[in-house]
Amino acid sequence: MKNQLVSIITPSFNSAKSIGATIKSVQIQDYENWEMLIVDDCSTDNTREVVQAYADKDHRIKLIARKWNAGPAVTRNRAISCASGRYIAFLDSDDIWYPEKLTKQIEFMRSNDVAFSYTSYRRVHVDGHQIGFVSVPKHVTYYDVLKTNRIGCLTACYDTEKLGKVYMPNISKRQDLGLWLKILKRIDKAYGIQECLADYNVGISTVSSNKITAAKYQWRVYREVENLPFWRSLYYFTTYAYYAITRRV
Repeated sequence: MKNQLVSIITPSFNSAKSIGATIKSVQIQDYENWEMLIVDDCSTDNTREVVQAYADKDHRIKLIARKWNAGPAVTRNRAISCASGRYIAFLDSDDIWYPEKLTKQIEFMRSNDVAFSYTSYRRVHVDGHQIGFVSVPKHVTYYDVLKTNRIGCLTACYDTEKLGKVYMPNISKRQDLGLWLKILKRIDKAYGIQECLADYNVGISTVSSNKITAAKYQWRVYREVENLPFWRSLYYFTTYAYYAITRRV
């Protein structure tokens, strides 16, 4: 059974209002062999009490309480370091999985000998209405992801038996992109499931100031994480900006 265990990586910070629904979406998975590692990054609300209440009733849920605030990359990496499962999957504290998500994804990976996979997902506003549907390609390479990241963190899953444990770069944003690139340097492709299997919660992060911040961190990934030369970085950044604009036109 341990060989098929899925370790779910969930960072939390002041997520008391949303994390209950996130946990419940894991508990109702028809794939039951999982552990959910929730690392709380020094929340100032009652997030830890909410998580502990679930953990007291379900031994598969584990609360890891950080003593100082370190940000999402360090928090996720702490969970990865504590993970016992063969498969590492990611789910943030305000996102939702559909009940069949793990069953379909793990079976897809096993039957197709896939080391790294992802799925389509919906973008849902905090008030509940659907914003859009993110349809993913059947596969992506390292160079594809440099141009535009189509892998939603809430849908990603990798196989530690094939890759070992792979960690996120310690940057404040785009650390998931950094991880996908790190993995894709070691394998030819990541493979996508076209079926929508998760809901991504969209809040105020769509304001223009945050888009500018995201663009800055995209550039940092090229230059500081991937160490690409200036002109190659400029090429990929231009492509990234083009895709970002055309997706919204």
